[in-house]
Amino acid sequence: MTAIDDLASVGTSTWLDDLSRDRITSGNLAEVIKDKSVVGVTTNPAIFAASMSKGTAYDTQIAELKAAGADVDTAVYAMSIDDVRDACDVFAEIYERSGGKDGRVSIEVDPRISDDADRTLAQAKELWAKVDRPNVMIKIPATEASLPAVTDALAEGISVNVTLIFSVERYRAVMQAFADGIKRAAGNGHDVSKIHSVASFFVSRVDTEIDKRLEAIGSEEALALRGKAGVANARLAYAEYLKFFEAAELPEGANVQRPLWASTGVKNPEYPADLYVVELAGPNTVNTMPEKTIDAALAGDNVHGDTLNGTADEAAEVFEKLRAVGIDVDDVFVVLEREGVEKFVASWSELLEKMAQQLA
Repeated sequence: MTAIDDLASVGTSTWLDDLSRDRITSGNLAEVIKDKSVVGVTTNPAIFAASMSKGTAYDTQIAELKAAGADVDTAVYAMSIDDVRDACDVFAEIYERSGGKDGRVSIEVDPRISDDADRTLAQAKELWAKVDRPNVMIKIPATEASLPAVTDALAEGISVNVTLIFSVERYRAVMQAFADGIKRAAGNGHDVSKIHSVASFFVSRVDTEIDKRLEAIGSEEALALRGKAGVANARLAYAEYLKFFEAAELPEGANVQRPLWASTGVKNPEYPADLYVVELAGPNTVNTMPEKTIDAALAGDNVHGDTLNGTADEAAEVFEKLRAVGIDVDDVFVVLEREGVEKFVASWSELLEKMAQQLA
């Protein structure tokens, strides 16, 4: 039994937060599944920007797309879709064995349209159709403007990964959007047992932003709170998850939307590399990790059971103390959401620029 197996026994599925064509064609992705007990994979614009802008794995397809006269957006998504489709095939056995909970591969809508629900929905439907695999998940950001697209996509029978969630308040809205979408899906005649969703709650970025503000305050009380907000915020989210779905009246056969811990690689090297793994283990959750974090969890072997249930009161105390020393928590989450979208847009724009140069 490894630490990742221990996580699975507690109820946390480990997904890899990385994908590239080299990983797929070299057999590395299959090796990670076999050797490190990974049962899913997530992608985002930054990951595709990194994978497509180096090496030669995409050269042949780029040449073909250039010959066909493809524009840059078409080219980037054609390559992304091929990678995601192939990864779905690698995970197909896990998907079947888990009844659809795991074996999932996520692909994100264009972050530049996160404030346009109609365009977001249209692209979600297009990606779902083009990947054409039952174990794909379409990532839609949890911006206020995009939440209607989450509901509408689920109503169309599309499995959705709702991403870039930072605050518990926004998370409640995400769960309601999910519940509304699943009810509509049932009304539309879809088999709701086949529809799965996760809510991607970002962790380390909360500590990064709040730690910066605590250090600016500089008092002993403030500095003592560094590195505590990310875990506490996720634990409060988990308590909300339990509360919401205990009361939710979902259609018969529907799956609940699982919490997914994202951004789980520590940004501060002074913190344990597996901090956001061992402290966020619990039933019916997903933790998507960079491979470096997976390796740290395997090497550390520090998983010590369920660290989510029964932690809400302690987590709430952390935020009471943060407010008491002068942290504007609401502003923190506004900043994190805006910067989260901006970072993905910047990565995507950089990738498009580099691809344009290659196509030219």
